[in-house]
Amino acid sequence: KSGLSHQLSYGQLKPHRWNLEGVFAKEETSSVGEVLDASASTPEAADGLSDEVAERKANKKAERKKQIRSEGGALSFNTKFGALNPYAIYYGLTSIVLGIVWLGALTICDILYTITGGRFDAQRRLPVFINHVWGTLLMRFSRSYPEMERRDILIDFYKQNRAAMFVANHNSWMDIPFMGATIGWRNYKMVAKKELERVPILGRAIKCAKNVSVDRSDRRSQLFTLKSGMQWLKDGVHLCTFPEGTRSRSGRVMDFKNGAFKMAHKVGAPVIPLSIVGAGKVMPSHWMFPYRHAHGVAKVVVHEPIESEGMSEEELANAAREAIISGLPDEQRPKK
Repeated sequence: KSGLSHQLSYGQLKPHRWNLEGVFAKEETSSVGEVLDASASTPEAADGLSDEVAERKANKKAERKKQIRSEGGALSFNTKFGALNPYAIYYGLTSIVLGIVWLGALTICDILYTITGGRFDAQRRLPVFINHVWGTLLMRFSRSYPEMERRDILIDFYKQNRAAMFVANHNSWMDIPFMGATIGWRNYKMVAKKELERVPILGRAIKCAKNVSVDRSDRRSQLFTLKSGMQWLKDGVHLCTFPEGTRSRSGRVMDFKNGAFKMAHKVGAPVIPLSIVGAGKVMPSHWMFPYRHAHGVAKVVVHEPIESEGMSEEELANAAREAIISGLPDEQRPKK
């Protein structure tokens, strides 16, 4: 599963770019608006503000360059898709080489499912296994396999043969492979943004394994996601998601959305919180790939399952959030 999860971390490229561009676009738009307002007065004022906007851009570019060099070393450089350094390039090339084999294996799976009309491997365990192999190899080759604390909790839980909803904090694309590695060689489905299906290879992995995709702009899609997720839990398949709904730019835990907890609550499935520590130190949002290995830097803390029976959805969400926060360092906890 780590594969799929890791996938998500690689598919990260496009969403990662879009998020960055969106941030900059928003900032630039407001600046341009100021210029247009000023131009209605005098040409001199417009020229002055244009120079000010250009200076801001130059300063921002210089600050980002300095930040990237401080993080990734003297050989780091920025691109419109995110920053790179020698390690990030190695990581990217390794993911692509492994990805070619991965894509071939997924293609064979799709052919099998088409020929058998979906009767073969109805729960799509095979593509999850393939995804996990891909992600595990990539993390091992790049020394990015995270440390895990209290994983014995999961070993004991798996003996019960029950499905659970796994939830974790989210501030880096590396959170996805870290979550998959922690869950291990199990059949589980990620609740992912529908736009990720457009990412090469990653999109194939999401659809082939029948992960749960949600279009956040479409109410019908959200209802379908709820029903689909509940059905997987009823069928004994784990679900995984990040209830914050997006990556935290500050690195601190944000408020949780109730969608994941609604699925677990309606089915009576337990929620297992995971605290992901240090992923943002491995791959911040402005990097295309991780700029350093995760060994000795990142870890995942497993918490005791929280039973949904006898609790409201809000109580379940609050309990999971508090558990996750308890396993994080101060710099990742919400500001008081």
